[in-house]
Amino acid sequence: MKPESLMMSHGYKPALSQGAVKCPIFLTSTFVFNTAEEGKDFFELAYGHRESRPNEELGLIYSRINNPNLEILEDRLTLWDAAAGSAVFESGMSAISTVLLEFLKPGALLLYSAPVYGGTHHFIHHVLPKFGVSAIEFGVHDSLEIIEKRLEESGKSHELALIYVETPANPTNDLFSIKEMVKLGERYTQLNKQKVFVAVDNTYLGPLWQKPLALGADIALYSATKYLGGHSDLIAGAVMGTAEVISRVKTLRTFLGNMISPHTAWMLLRSLETLQIRMERQQANAQLVATFLQAHPKVEKVYFLGISENLNPRTQEIYRQQCLGPGAMISFDIRGDEKTAFSFLNQLQLFKLAVSLGSTESLAEHPATMTHVDIPSADKLNMNITEKLVRLSIGVEDPQDLIADLKAALG
Repeated sequence: MKPESLMMSHGYKPALSQGAVKCPIFLTSTFVFNTAEEGKDFFELAYGHRESRPNEELGLIYSRINNPNLEILEDRLTLWDAAAGSAVFESGMSAISTVLLEFLKPGALLLYSAPVYGGTHHFIHHVLPKFGVSAIEFGVHDSLEIIEKRLEESGKSHELALIYVETPANPTNDLFSIKEMVKLGERYTQLNKQKVFVAVDNTYLGPLWQKPLALGADIALYSATKYLGGHSDLIAGAVMGTAEVISRVKTLRTFLGNMISPHTAWMLLRSLETLQIRMERQQANAQLVATFLQAHPKVEKVYFLGISENLNPRTQEIYRQQCLGPGAMISFDIRGDEKTAFSFLNQLQLFKLAVSLGSTESLAEHPATMTHVDIPSADKLNMNITEKLVRLSIGVEDPQDLIADLKAALG
């Protein structure tokens, strides 16, 4: 069956919970062992002291390690990306930081695309250096040749351990080729005789409209607060990947203690049931809104993957290769400056002036002074995050009402 059908039941057995049709919330910190021998078996597996026996699964120990809500959620999440496993976290940044800490040892080199989410940028530039990790960024206009030259000129290409790509990029909707990054990772894996992992932040389009693992990436990351949660009422993160990746990520998660709570996991299980219909409606709305903005005289340029004439030939080719739809995130340049952008934002009524994205309600924000304020001014300009850029997250409201709100605010 397809994922949208399995979201109602996969991984849950009503008979184990008094026949409840929906999974209960397991608000418990610890679990009882049937025997001392069983407890020993569980801990040996949890701490990696031995391989699992045929058909053996890790039993319930303690909610920092595992919990029924967490395990059922992780089972269901793997279906969307056809992943070997998944790990859920208490926030998107928690998922991102855990992956970066696990796959980047002191002295390692990180290669990452720019722009990235503001929190990710801060972690790369202000936290990782404390652990002796250096980073090289590349932009949407950099070819593979330029990227490789930058790596070689750094003198640290032999230490490349992780390639991190956010595509589409927040907030510009820039597309990066996942296949190219996988190819680059394979090249340096051979040169350095050690695995170079490729991680993709798939928050903007995933899990419906882009499948990084199917394109060869090792890791797909999500702020599950966004489309996976989709109601602006929870904070969570998720990592999908190969069995090796998830084993390493979960081991570090156990000792960082940043796993999701049972209540939040239960709320995400609820949200996954409507994920597809929400994302389909949001994308359809976004197409209509972007078409309206494209024709408005007070809009200079629209950044939306569903308007092909605004995409350069390279971006069009990447879109055809790796995207199944344009998603529901729109950015646009308003004709004017920061004052003009603020005036527009302050006049919105149906759109809420707030950060975050991917929820049922439509949101608007000013990236340069809000989500990406921590990025140096010169870097922001280089990334096209200007004072006239506005970002919209399109919800499930009536599209004509959204257009009327934008029209009034622009007027």
